[in-house]
Amino acid sequence: MINCSFFLVKKAMLVYNGKELKGSVSDMYDVIVVGGGHAGIEASLAPSRMGLKTLLVTSNINNIGSMPCNTSIGGPAKGIIVREIDALGGQMSKTADKTYLQMKMLNTAKGPGVQSLRAQADKKAYPRYMQKVVKEQENLDLIEGMVEDLVIEDQTVKGVILDDGTTYLSKTVILTTGTYLKAEILVGHSKHASGPDQQKESKFLSGKLKDYGFRIQRLKTGTPPRVEINSIDYSKTSLQPGTDAKLAFSFTTDEYVPIEKQTPCYLTYTNETTHKIIHDNLEKCAMYSGLVKGIGPRYCPSIEDKVVKFSDKPQHQIFLEPESAEMDTIYVQGFSTSLPHDVQEEMIRTIPGLENCKILKYAYAIEYDAIDPLQLWPSLETKIIKNLFTAGQINGTSGYEEAAGQGLIAGINATLKNQGKEPLILKRDEAYIGVMIDDLVTKGTDEPYRMLTSRAEYRLLIRHDNADERLMKYGHDVGLVSDQIYQAYLDKMSEIFAEIDRLDTIRFTPKHEINDALEHFGSARLTEGISAKELIKRPELTYEKILPYVEAPKLSEEQRKRVTILIKYKGYIDKARRQADKQVKMEEKKIPADIDYEDISNLALFLSSERASYITGTQILVTGGRHLE
Repeated sequence: MINCSFFLVKKAMLVYNGKELKGSVSDMYDVIVVGGGHAGIEASLAPSRMGLKTLLVTSNINNIGSMPCNTSIGGPAKGIIVREIDALGGQMSKTADKTYLQMKMLNTAKGPGVQSLRAQADKKAYPRYMQKVVKEQENLDLIEGMVEDLVIEDQTVKGVILDDGTTYLSKTVILTTGTYLKAEILVGHSKHASGPDQQKESKFLSGKLKDYGFRIQRLKTGTPPRVEINSIDYSKTSLQPGTDAKLAFSFTTDEYVPIEKQTPCYLTYTNETTHKIIHDNLEKCAMYSGLVKGIGPRYCPSIEDKVVKFSDKPQHQIFLEPESAEMDTIYVQGFSTSLPHDVQEEMIRTIPGLENCKILKYAYAIEYDAIDPLQLWPSLETKIIKNLFTAGQINGTSGYEEAAGQGLIAGINATLKNQGKEPLILKRDEAYIGVMIDDLVTKGTDEPYRMLTSRAEYRLLIRHDNADERLMKYGHDVGLVSDQIYQAYLDKMSEIFAEIDRLDTIRFTPKHEINDALEHFGSARLTEGISAKELIKRPELTYEKILPYVEAPKLSEEQRKRVTILIKYKGYIDKARRQADKQVKMEEKKIPADIDYEDISNLALFLSSERASYITGTQILVTGGRHLE
């Protein structure tokens, strides 16, 4: 039976904006996702796995899940986002675990609040695995095409229009266009229209969005050169191995690549000669010649930016990272540039180990259009057009992980919108994904936004280890985490808390043999009785170190680490929890829709007049980094 309202819409669309359209009523979907990058993958998998008829439109199916820049997944804060994606039922974590060359836990010398996982993924294997997942997903259709326009009726999106006029109807649309909107590649004094890796750019969609009322901003990012793997003298570099432990992004992963089979990375440095060449050629750089109009990422700068802005630094780190077991390329991490090819050749050969390197792919900068994320609700639905969601770099972010996290939330919320349910809004004390989205929709960004641990006020609450404890219930409630996986999580946590309770009942006296072990670990010998739980609170001790003396039940490595964290940092965690709860109560206070903010003294509006001009009524104002509705 045909939905009459959509039938009428379809009849009205035979001519739309003066253009005859193609398509049929049978092309009706619940969700249409535009773009097959990391945001688009999660945005399309979520609704299809939640039972909705979903369409993914991408310019090149063979480019789904591609990694045009660094092939790493994770890193500081970003790795925790990947864990959160897994806890919510997303895909990035699982694919990374299946396709990595190296896995490494970062910041192990610091506390658990900043520890994060990083994988060097395989540039060939990762997208191949993702494409298989997407192609085999039930309820998900794939088509190749370039979306040129949206079908809009009464400020509500009704579908998409391809560049050949073909129309697809849907109840909701998610734009995940990455860096393709009016994309331009820049090297030296040259500029040409192109997406990353010579893919076709989107020429018209950002212009249409501007016509619909979106504020468009120009952003810039870039990528470093790739060099031939056997042209490097590794004796002049420092070996950077992975971590010798069973590490994974996904809570369901049970297979690990042993350290001896992982691919190493290497570390080297720039020097004063490198810096002089850069200074001498700044006028040839697209960034400094005035050719680049977009704003680049402050926290992932080009080598030119590093040398100019940190002129007191005699050297900068350069990581040499393999891209794939199937390729002979090394990614020169930290050497992003838009200098001409001949200058790239000259300056890269001043770096120890790279004196005789062969450049297989030159570095370049890329400019692209993005929307102002202040025009989004926390659900990632746009304020301008109903039922239209955006995720990823179109929202002003950078990074595969940030994109995937947004894509998952947009996919979930588009589904919930179809189901007539309230959106999933993650709080700042619940997830780095929540911090990121809250930052975007309340503060906006005038540069490519990158997730950093310093952006999170409650780092001890949103750790690497406890993403399941924070988010898996949400994933289960929306239907992305199976009953089996969720029950396994509940059983795991029950065992952890049972063991913590048991440790509180075990006591050691000064005569106990553990005294010799304490001395070995650099811990003071006992002078009075103490529980095993209290003993673990000592800075130099962990649950695993006292295991031989407590007749412990069989717990996994993950569970044992969680026991240590929950015991050792309980006081700090409880304090952070109290602070977060207080903030949440303040945020839940309702502000009348008709309040006149201009009558409130000492209220700071952290917006330019241009951005603030559109904000009225119930739309979001930024005050102290938070939003008022």
